[in-house]
Amino acid sequence: MKKYIKQIALAAILTLSVAGLAGCGKQATAPAADKPLKVGVTAGPHAEVMDVVKKIAEKEGLKIEVVEFNDYVQPNVALHQGDIDANSFQHQPYLDNMVQDRKYDMVSVAKTVIFPMGIYSKKVKAISELKPGATIAIPNDPTNGGRALLLLEQQGLIKLKAGAGLKAAAADIAENPKNFKIKELDAAQVPRSLEDVDLAAVNTNYAMTAGLVPNKDALAMEDGNSPYANIIAVKSKDKDNPAIAKLIKVYQSEEVKKFIEEHFKSSVIAAW
Repeated sequence: MKKYIKQIALAAILTLSVAGLAGCGKQATAPAADKPLKVGVTAGPHAEVMDVVKKIAEKEGLKIEVVEFNDYVQPNVALHQGDIDANSFQHQPYLDNMVQDRKYDMVSVAKTVIFPMGIYSKKVKAISELKPGATIAIPNDPTNGGRALLLLEQQGLIKLKAGAGLKAAAADIAENPKNFKIKELDAAQVPRSLEDVDLAAVNTNYAMTAGLVPNKDALAMEDGNSPYANIIAVKSKDKDNPAIAKLIKVYQSEEVKKFIEEHFKSSVIAAW
């Protein structure tokens, strides 16, 4: 009996020892606050700005890991799935459309920059030289496609139905006196189509990635009153996260604004 009691006591001691070691192991795990904040961006200007933000943030105790994407869809998919903590690549109308269509629980927490959309061509030197039946390329996603159509309307190339607004689609073209052909492509592919089309409405970040200089090469551009200011987006549950607040503070600092003004000239405009 005494032998049996000793065995039970020994087993209890071993159990407590293992539990104690396990507890020590848990204490050694790095807290979540030490993990870098993962921020998704698209290649080009968004990535360049975020690299500057990352360097400044590190001085203030915030580690940022910049995750680069090559299209407009995956940064929101990654945020929705929890693979990143925030993204900085889209304007408010685009986010609104994604939230509505895909039921993503995301919100914008800060404005970043405006990339004025421009009209480019390798076939003509002025929009007035465009011949009847010419092909015009525009982005195929709803918000940037509508943005492009509004810009074409502003230049007198087409006329949209009344009330078409920011979500205008090719089907909303009410008047097309010169029978221009509208070719819808993925936004990243539009600048690459310039060899094949007569005119193209290109997002500035993709124009710059393709080697175009917006304030020099564009035949026409949106002005600074564009409603398409880009934003930082997060999941709704993270909108009050202190790390996100610090990210916003650094992004909207004078140091970052100075970089944008000096590096991009008038091709990219600070929106805060």
